[in-house]
Amino acid sequence: MQHVTATESRPAALADVPGICDLPLTRAVVQYRDVHEVHHPGGHIRDIGLAVVVAGRFASSARAVDLGSAEVKYLNLTTELVVLDWVYDPTLAHLRALSDAREKHPARGAQLRRYCFDLALRVLNRRGFTPLTRPILLRIGFRDLCKDLDLHESTVVRIVTAPGVITRVHLDYEANSLVFRTPDSTGASGLGRTLREAFGGLGMETSRERGGRPYEVQRVRFGIPVTFDEVLASLRTVRRGLGRLVARFEPERFGTVSGLTSTFGERATLDKLDFGDTGFGVATPGFDDTALSVH
Repeated sequence: MQHVTATESRPAALADVPGICDLPLTRAVVQYRDVHEVHHPGGHIRDIGLAVVVAGRFASSARAVDLGSAEVKYLNLTTELVVLDWVYDPTLAHLRALSDAREKHPARGAQLRRYCFDLALRVLNRRGFTPLTRPILLRIGFRDLCKDLDLHESTVVRIVTAPGVITRVHLDYEANSLVFRTPDSTGASGLGRTLREAFGGLGMETSRERGGRPYEVQRVRFGIPVTFDEVLASLRTVRRGLGRLVARFEPERFGTVSGLTSTFGERATLDKLDFGDTGFGVATPGFDDTALSVH
């Protein structure tokens, strides 16, 4: 008896995972981390890291609109793709029409931003709290804090921790840790003890960041929230701790900020969310009822 042996060769190991996404992404609502913002740790203040893909024939160069700033982003989604939802064609057409009107009449930008952020809140309400929406929720909450303490173009709080030394603080949304970057070791000396006092002895680690001007980097870790209430509690802890630091290093500024928040209240965008009244199977106008997917 003659045995027949299959001789068809299989691809090389790396060829099994080509790393290329050929899924058309137009209409997708995606979570993104903009790699082009390497000079803006924490991102731009108006962005929320959630966008609608308005032209996504190729995932490597998807044209998307951030639902916080309403600014156009060109994203490479071939290596990391998180699709939270899909909008209907009429919704996409309306978004494009508003974007085109903004280009012709910049004064209409506020109308586009309002529409985009309302869409973002509907997406988050529809999907609720999940490990995938958690970074977006943390980013929105920290964005509020930055607007209260130190409003400028980046989602960062700047604190003068020594004469002529500015420590920049941003939130790592994935790890839920505050990152303190101080330009040199002299300016960072003693800061670690102050951070432990301000944040009640939470876990900390220190490292050096080289390349160009050296930085000392200190991280305060808050633990990963597993519920929406824990997200809110974590953000309150972040706000209290940063408030103590500003009061310690810049008391006059702290007095001004405290006066404003006492008069107008603290920003609380996440209070607009109501996860209890929505379900994963409930259709929302403007959205395709497609299950959450990760690629």
